[in-house]
Amino acid sequence: MIDRLPAADARSLLAKCRPADLEFGTELNSAGAPISRVHFPTTAVISLTAAIGGHHPLEIGVIGFEGMLGASMALGVDRHPLRAIVQGAGQAHEISAADFRGLLQDSKRLEQTLHGYLFVLAEQLAHSAACNAFHAVEARLARWLLIMDDRTRGEPLVLTHLFLADMLGVRRSAVTIAAGRMQDREMIRYRRGHIRVLSRPGLESIACECYPAALAAYRRQFN
Repeated sequence: MIDRLPAADARSLLAKCRPADLEFGTELNSAGAPISRVHFPTTAVISLTAAIGGHHPLEIGVIGFEGMLGASMALGVDRHPLRAIVQGAGQAHEISAADFRGLLQDSKRLEQTLHGYLFVLAEQLAHSAACNAFHAVEARLARWLLIMDDRTRGEPLVLTHLFLADMLGVRRSAVTIAAGRMQDREMIRYRRGHIRVLSRPGLESIACECYPAALAAYRRQFN
């Protein structure tokens, strides 16, 4: 997102940022919490989750180097709508909400870019909700692995079957069976909590249509 800004706007933004190391499993904010900091992931991946009653949180959105956490500030909203947790450890640009609010007031282009990103994120959340309701576990897992592979640039994913099950809202045994089939077909390698994608074409062949739909939504807005 920063790369899409005019050079002067990007410099002004980066001058206010500091580097932040985001550790796996860290909760960056709870749902409804005031926005105190804004994050632009560079190598980290952030998961947006929602929880109902006593159920485990369900992932409904992912933010990587293509996006940011705190974009609702562009709408004049100063609270986080969803819980955010670090799903992939790495780095991010971090800026205080007060400084970011000032930048929004000074840069119409920054505000417009965020509006476009919020539209794409809304499409992503809608696809995730429909996907969780209607698609099989194996197709959803393939979609999720492709999304993560895009944002980690092919690096191995440090994940347990239990964590994956929580993110997909299914039993751990369902993830174990689906991941086992993918490994048998040499699409992934799973070993001691590490998953490496071996065949993107293979995963794309079994992923649901929500994956290409999400890519198309981003490209329509930003390409």
